[in-house]
Amino acid sequence: MGAGARRQRDAEFTAFVEQAGPELLRFAWFLTGEVHAAQDLVQGALLRTYRAWRRVDPPRAVPYTRRVMVNLSRQEWRRGGAGRVLLGERTGELLAPAPDHADAAGEQDRLVRGLRQLPLRQRTVVVLRYYCDLSEQQCADELGICSGAVKSAGSPACGNTS
Repeated sequence: MGAGARRQRDAEFTAFVEQAGPELLRFAWFLTGEVHAAQDLVQGALLRTYRAWRRVDPPRAVPYTRRVMVNLSRQEWRRGGAGRVLLGERTGELLAPAPDHADAAGEQDRLVRGLRQLPLRQRTVVVLRYYCDLSEQQCADELGICSGAVKSAGSPACGNTS
């Protein structure tokens, strides 16, 4: 790869990170429940996305990176890192643009605690469906599972037992 092509690729990737970074960080925070773990997850995912940037379709760059984040989360969970969540930390301006009120902080804390009680697949489905506002099919495509598995994972997580 020539210097000009490398500069072009780096400029495209930098623009992607600047545009999608806050969204990816919020997604990671919902997955991990902890600001430092979320930052680490985003950094790891962006590194892998950068390495594959020539193969990444620009309109699919955010879903691609979210998929990398889910895979990295699974790897961390399998290594035994699932229990190392600290929920009391402030999330920073990228994660919590709400006013600094005790009620808002309490609500956010309850949300994260609820998400952390779900198994990783259910948590991922809930975040993709309801935070990222993806359809069942989009969620299934992003996770590489069938839409029935998305329904199955999302239904008990949301309290729908029918």
